[in-house]
Amino acid sequence: MSRTIKIEPVSRIEGHAKITLTLGDDGRVEDARFHLTQFRGFEKFCEGRPFPEMPALTARTCGICPVSHLVASSKACDHLLSVAIPVTAGKLRRLMNLAQLVQSHALSYFHLSSADLLLGMDSAPEQRNIFGILAENPQVARDGIRLRQIGQTIIEILGGKKIHPGWMVPGGVNAPLAEEQRQKILAMIPEGLEIAKRTLSSFKALVGRFSEEIEHLGNFPSMYLSLVSPEGGLEHYDGVFRIKNAEGAIVLDKVPLVDYARIIGEAVEPFSYMKFPYYLPAGYPNGIYRVGPLARLNNCDFCGTPLADAALEEFRALQPGKPVSSSFHFHYARLIEIVYGLERMGQLLIDPEITSTRVRARARGNNSEGIGVAEAPRGTLIHHYKTDADGLMTWANLIIATGHNNLAMNRAVKQSAQHFVDGNDLKEGALNRVEAVIRCYDPCLSCASHAFGQMPLEIELVDASGEVVDRVTR
Repeated sequence: MSRTIKIEPVSRIEGHAKITLTLGDDGRVEDARFHLTQFRGFEKFCEGRPFPEMPALTARTCGICPVSHLVASSKACDHLLSVAIPVTAGKLRRLMNLAQLVQSHALSYFHLSSADLLLGMDSAPEQRNIFGILAENPQVARDGIRLRQIGQTIIEILGGKKIHPGWMVPGGVNAPLAEEQRQKILAMIPEGLEIAKRTLSSFKALVGRFSEEIEHLGNFPSMYLSLVSPEGGLEHYDGVFRIKNAEGAIVLDKVPLVDYARIIGEAVEPFSYMKFPYYLPAGYPNGIYRVGPLARLNNCDFCGTPLADAALEEFRALQPGKPVSSSFHFHYARLIEIVYGLERMGQLLIDPEITSTRVRARARGNNSEGIGVAEAPRGTLIHHYKTDADGLMTWANLIIATGHNNLAMNRAVKQSAQHFVDGNDLKEGALNRVEAVIRCYDPCLSCASHAFGQMPLEIELVDASGEVVDRVTR
């Protein structure tokens, strides 16, 4: 008879999830699934709200990446207003989005994943956390805390508070950047860059210890979707869609952001509250693609800042001529993007226009439909709104970065489990590797809880000994 192993909850991620491994008679893993177990329903309770409330409302989806929702939502509302926002407002939005990128990537690498990398996948579970890192290598722990603090402080300087700032609004931003604020942010960039360079160097030194994990933690062919600039550069705020295949050939390029529905479909499954986006022309589930830092570096032709461009060249040497395919290297890509984010913020801050007081365009609702797309730390984020004649929301669709990676995460869990897990000789370190492949993607599950068109439900009746005596599914 088949047996089931449940990893619940999946640790060191944002939100609530479990992994189910199905074993065959020989004890080997036959199937594996990643389940998002929380349901929130933001798309429904946005209905009836005045659309100008949407940036602040949808930012409450998450306390880790509220800025990402502010950006995508504000851009969707710009579309509803039918305005071109002031140039300086766009630069200021980019600045906050990059600060969000730095702090979120620092959280993922240092607080959630570095224990696996520095202490080892088989280290004692009670030590695999930031406190274990603090005991083993205090400098690394301090670097992680300080780098995240720099990102959060920049957000606070711009928006008035670190979490859920109300500064980004339809039409631009609600306050310009003062010279004193500009100087405060500029003063933090060199320290942040030193930490980022030091961390990237140490990661490259230790990565050779993980050849088996690199080979089997989500290493498979897929497509890659991201934004790029019109020139093909690394992009996080605007640009166009690009999709590459597993061989590195461009499948689609320069697709306008408002045309996302032409290339992205959405499916649902009964075992998860997270949607399963897919590349529409390839169908479901063959249209699997990945988003996020790995996809962005695989897709772009260049970064556009000197240190990041040099790091990108080294990164591409991992798999010359092809996209880097191992999900393990999300960590590598994340660290390169931290370097880029700090360099690019420095470039923006020395722009004379950055302190202009023209930062908001004002208008009433002129369109009944608005689409906003940006790159969140975890990948491409899409907000799509429809309104009535009074500007009240009638419909919303949110396609979250973590959702884009849902098919890939399920495939990665199965691959890693089939390689590392032996049901006849179960080891904690093997199960940790199955969790670790999810941490490579750095999922934000509070954001991703948007099952659309179907309410998956599973109820289990368990007796006092823990045995499941009945199950109802819908």
